Amino acid sequence: MENEEIKSAPGGLGGSPGLKKHHITTLTVFFMIFCMVSAGAYGIEDMIPAAGPGLTIVLLIVLPFFWSIPQGLVAAELGSAIPEEGGYYKWIQRGLGEFWGFQGGWWRTLSIYIDSTLYIILAVGYLSALVEMSDTMVFIVKAALILIFTYINIRGISDVGRLSSYFSIFVMAAFLIMTVLGFVNWNTNPFVPFIPEGQSLMSSVGLGIAICLWMYAGYESMSTMAGEMKNPQVIPKATILSVPAIMLLYILPTIAGLASVGNWQQWSTEGGISFATVASSLGIPAFGIVFGIAAIVSNMSLYSTYLASGSRGFYSMAEDKLCPKFFADIHPKHGTPYKAIISMAIINIILCNYGFDVLVVLDVFLLMFAYILIYIAAIALRIKEPNLKRPFKVPFGTKGLILFCAAPIILAAIALFTNGIIYFIGGCLGVLSGPIAYFVFKRKYGGLDQRRAIPKEAKKAGLIMCAVMVVCLAVAGVLLLGDRSEAHDALNDFDARYLAGAEETDIYFDWSDELYALSVVDSNGVDYSVYYDGDFYGAVELTDYYDSPEAFAADAYAEISYLSASGVPLSWIDVSSGQYLCYGVEYDSYHSAAELLDNVTKAY
Repeated sequence: MENEEIKSAPGGLGGSPGLKKHHITTLTVFFMIFCMVSAGAYGIEDMIPAAGPGLTIVLLIVLPFFWSIPQGLVAAELGSAIPEEGGYYKWIQRGLGEFWGFQGGWWRTLSIYIDSTLYIILAVGYLSALVEMSDTMVFIVKAALILIFTYINIRGISDVGRLSSYFSIFVMAAFLIMTVLGFVNWNTNPFVPFIPEGQSLMSSVGLGIAICLWMYAGYESMSTMAGEMKNPQVIPKATILSVPAIMLLYILPTIAGLASVGNWQQWSTEGGISFATVASSLGIPAFGIVFGIAAIVSNMSLYSTYLASGSRGFYSMAEDKLCPKFFADIHPKHGTPYKAIISMAIINIILCNYGFDVLVVLDVFLLMFAYILIYIAAIALRIKEPNLKRPFKVPFGTKGLILFCAAPIILAAIALFTNGIIYFIGGCLGVLSGPIAYFVFKRKYGGLDQRRAIPKEAKKAGLIMCAVMVVCLAVAGVLLLGDRSEAHDALNDFDARYLAGAEETDIYFDWSDELYALSVVDSNGVDYSVYYDGDFYGAVELTDYYDSPEAFAADAYAEISYLSASGVPLSWIDVSSGQYLCYGVEYDSYHSAAELLDNVTKAY
């Protein structure tokens, strides 16, 4: 891996005065793209019970042909034609103009600034499962990780690439070993059932597609660093190589895990069966710990590479006089946009103190809008600049490219409406911030033409977008109030009818499930929540520490029996403790603690 560095010449292709250029190999860029798109198959666990095991595997196989392959090839074409710092921001700007370029850059960068914190939170969460830490220590570790990766990023993309390579090799090796062990221990059909019983195919597809789109997103992210590379044409090459590699890394471990462990209903990233659970159950108990470490490494690699990619967005916009000037300041020694990097780290340190569920609602919405602009820009450039040199070109004419881009545009549009009303409202607010920010910064800094006046076309487009988002927010608000009223009425009625003997009840909104719930402390002193989603189901939290699954099963069965005898009409119940959990328990499914024991899994 070579790391020769030279100073970027002002005005060169993709060059920015003061930026250092690095010689990065295709393999290093491949590993960086792997980190930004995948960093392992973590996250697929939530698709399996939502969509069904068979449909999950089919989506992982089929969706890339309509989503990630177009995304990768379009990113390769635009990246080879316009290998400039800022990547997709510059592509959209050149194809659609200053206003839309700003929107794409703003939306994507804003989403990365916010959601990159999630990777630190997840990494420390996995670490907490291996090492007990106080709340103070948890924050110290989060802040320390952010500062460490900030320093690495300030040193330059050579160091980020080196670290990403080591992280990627470790994560890939862990999944490869788990896949081999899973196939060796094959004992059940991973495609059965195809979808959950009682759930329609359309509903299952809707539940699984949003996660799958997210899992296969991010191929364009490496492009933001093209201006810091001596050989930016390696990005399109590495992008094309990464698409099939990531497909295999998702599909094969999922099939192997389901075929060896099964229990598809209990798969989850939060406490259920995960790839770490699969690894520890395949005859090598210590491998579970190794896989837990791989999960930590995976999230750290995601954070490191997105810190590099995300910080370049505001840097490039600042260079174009569309963002505060300090974002464009270059480190005198390392030649990196260090103030942009530090600004992202500061935001991350602040956000890691708070619950993240509310903030994540912005991400998918902003991401999909930015992708739609990228595809439209690719088509526009084919029409406006047919003779633009494209070292790599999607092998279709302009009409063929339009058809090729139609599928991912339609999928992106569908994804806007698959995450619920709260996500829709958060996304609309995020989108609304784009034209507002453009109007403010254009007036203050002048933009590309150094004129502070808002162009008529940009003013018209911005006002139309603001009007559309306001209407969407109004409609979503009415729907949300209707859902809130229905849920409150149902839970109040439930409380009055069935929980008269409970010590405490309180209605609250669960952001993670986007549902209203009734918090209850029953006469046994046990905490549980009743959720309303057209039907009632429960979540019971046992606070005792259990040395064995048998002891947990005994208490879980006793609590379920108590709720059943009390006449509390829940369609199913999740029961969990710090060490164990069981999902989807129905009153009449188990007749003893011994039967329930088969449904108990280790919590991580």
